[in-house]
This record gives sequence, C-alpha cells and structure tokens, in this order.
Amino acid sequence: MSNAYEGDFQGEKAIWLRFGRYEAALLPNVGGNLVAFRDTENGYSFIREPGADEMDSFRKRPMVHGIPVLFPPNRYEDGRFPWNGGEYRLPVNEPNRGNHLHGFFYDIPWQIDDYGANDRSSYVVVAQRVTETHPAFAHFPHRFTIKIRYSLGSDGLRQEVGVRNDGSEPMPCAIGFHTTLNAPFAPGSAASDCVLRMTIGERVELGERMLPTGRYAPPDADEQALKQGGTSPYFAKLDNHYTAAPQGGRNAMELTDTRLNVKLVYDAGTAYRFWMIYNADANSGFFCPEPQTNMVNAPNAPFPADRVGLVTLAPGEVWQETSRMYSEQA
Repeated sequence: MSNAYEGDFQGEKAIWLRFGRYEAALLPNVGGNLVAFRDTENGYSFIREPGADEMDSFRKRPMVHGIPVLFPPNRYEDGRFPWNGGEYRLPVNEPNRGNHLHGFFYDIPWQIDDYGANDRSSYVVVAQRVTETHPAFAHFPHRFTIKIRYSLGSDGLRQEVGVRNDGSEPMPCAIGFHTTLNAPFAPGSAASDCVLRMTIGERVELGERMLPTGRYAPPDADEQALKQGGTSPYFAKLDNHYTAAPQGGRNAMELTDTRLNVKLVYDAGTAYRFWMIYNADANSGFFCPEPQTNMVNAPNAPFPADRVGLVTLAPGEVWQETSRMYSEQA
C-alpha cells in the first residue's frame, strides 16, 4: 500500500507517508521535521518521536527528536560568520558558551510544495524560500531556496536535499541534520543488544566552548572499534565531532540489533564531510549521528580552508545530496 495524506501527529498537523511495511510523518509547522520512521510489520520505531506529553517542550526545543534541519549547522563563535571579506552576525542563542547554535530553520514553519503517492513511492516536498522579507535574511543576507523531498519506497526512507542560490552574489552553503535515532529501535531489545558502526575519520578536538581547537584528538579503543567492527552507541557520554571517512564509497552509520540480527543503515552521502555524535547522558535510549557539510565553527576554525568544508554557491548554483535510511538482515 502506498499513500500520502494530511493528518495529525500528537495534535500537530502532519503529512503522513505509507509504503509497504514503512510509514513516516513530517511536521511542516515545526521545522519541516520528519519525526517518525517506522516498520509497522515488525514494530520497529527507528527515529525518536516526541510523545504526547513532550510536544510543548519539543516545539520549544525540537532538537532531540526526528530529523531537525540545521542551516548553518552546529556552533559559531560569538555569532560571528566571517566570509568573502565581510562578516555576518548570527544571534547568540547559546549564551552560556557565547555561540550561535544550529541556524534558522529547525523550529519555524516550512512550505509544503507537494505530496503524493504512486506504485513506487509516497513522498512529500517542503521548502524554505529566503528573500528580504524572511526572518533569516537579517542575519544571512542571501536570496536562496532550501528544498527537501522525503520519500518512502521498497528501499526505505529517502531524503533528497537541495540548496539553490537565487541571488546575484556568491553565498556560503552550510547544512546538516540532527538525526535522532532510538537505540534500541525494536520492542523487547535492550541497549546492550545495540552495536554501532560509523564511517568516521579523525576526531576534531573541541575546547570548553565546544569549538575546534585546531588539533585532532587521538582515537581511543572505542573510537577505533566504532569505525571497524562496531561498539556500543553508549560507550561514553558523547558530544564528539569527527571528519567523515567514507568506506567503499559510502558515508554511513550502521546500528545492529544483535538479538534480532537486524541492521538499520543511514547512508548519509559523501557530500557531508563531517559527523557529530551525541548521546545525551549515554543512558536515555537515543543517540544522534549528525551529518553536516562543514566543520563546527568553519569560517572561524583554526584549520586550513580546505579542511573545514565550507561550500560556496555561485549565483544559480545548486548543492544537493541524497541520503537513505533502511533496515536489513545483518
């Protein structure tokens, strides 16, 4: 069965997608956040969903549920974003560290461009169109469009992202996703059944303000296991930043339930050159493998420009990437 329709999620307007054993829900008025991705045949809930009693706090801080959109992603020192001989001033919304955090689009309404279904997939398309009247323009003075298409098919959940420069001047493109996953994702499984593997490279050392110091930190044994055979997603409290190191052409996370021998794969795509990994207190049943195009604090980071991943879009140019999330037998 393939279907796409407007419905309800915990009292919030949602676009629901269904295809075969999969279903998903996107909230256009809360950051265009895809808050649910489920395998209904097996009872798996892959993405951490806000419960009915969490909706108020979720609307205020929609960062550890679903797939929040980060543009620009992560932290920027003192809200400063120097670029191309000028400087943008972003609001300091992490006052205890004096940083700007996570950009302008994760908690505002997104426009629904289209949704529908056919015999191959169900889909929804949402967009932000930034012009002089958009709230983000005051801090990020460019005319541009961000468009995201989510689709469900036999191969799981597909996310297609495009950023187009609609202006007459070059613009920086910096985007990421605070993807929040349940571990375990299956009823009856425990955290001890979960093994995580990711295509990480070097850990970027972060200082007290969670900004890069200019050094890479030596990996410990668990981090070595993370990029080889796998380890627990809760081996320590994590708020760590890594370069991406694709293996076999894939930049991916694999979460295996060893009790069921089922693997959740999140193939983010190689255009995301960095990962954040966050797991709160390492005891809350979720973690966030966060793909992002650029290093934390990229325009200010004490690294050579070719290492920080900041993308420049010429007028009319489009940046795009496709990610996929699906389950399979391990």
